[in-house]
Amino acid sequence: MSLVIVRIDDNTWRIEDKMVRMFLLKGDAKALLIDSGVSCSDVKSLAESLVDVPVELINTHADPDHIASNYLFSSFYMHSDEGEYVNQIPVSDQDVLDLGNRKIKVIHIPGHTKGSIALLDISKRILYTGDSVQDGNIYMFGTKRDTKQFSASLMKLMSLEDEFDYVCASHGTPVLPKEYIKKVLYAWDLCQTGQITLTEKEIHGKGILWFQHEFCGFYCDKDKTAS
Repeated sequence: MSLVIVRIDDNTWRIEDKMVRMFLLKGDAKALLIDSGVSCSDVKSLAESLVDVPVELINTHADPDHIASNYLFSSFYMHSDEGEYVNQIPVSDQDVLDLGNRKIKVIHIPGHTKGSIALLDISKRILYTGDSVQDGNIYMFGTKRDTKQFSASLMKLMSLEDEFDYVCASHGTPVLPKEYIKKVLYAWDLCQTGQITLTEKEIHGKGILWFQHEFCGFYCDKDKTAS
């Protein structure tokens, strides 16, 4: 499977497969792979080939495209609210992973899923947001989602804007200005009040509503949107 590997700086990479974007952050003692993707046959070996330290894995959430290659790792970090998985090491809000002169803070942002997290690269002032902030289509249908928590989580990220300079997303445009969080919240508010264009679609055999705005789109349950 063809992948695109982009070196962001001396110790940061992004790895693009056909469905999702992963990030590799290297510290002095170890490296952290953000999500394991779905299209790379051995993302663990790929990540290890880029660095000279051990590679650990953390998942922003447990949607299939983010965890498909978790089995390659002996253990991985994931928020406990995503459920219990074999070899899972639970993380919680405000936990800090020290990679060696590079600290990564966990920020719990439920909504897209119950255990969704963002990851703040403290010294580099970069926020990795998983699926929750992007300019693509955000999945908000099914039992995993919580529409009220999603709004609150976006506001939580906005309250932390002094701690980072830009956002790295798992889908859509790789790098977004931190002000994009506010744009996603604005579009989400319009979606929830029925003020943006909707289209009926079928995804994974389920009928859903697609709300499309210039900032981003949302795939929503038909019965969880305001009238």
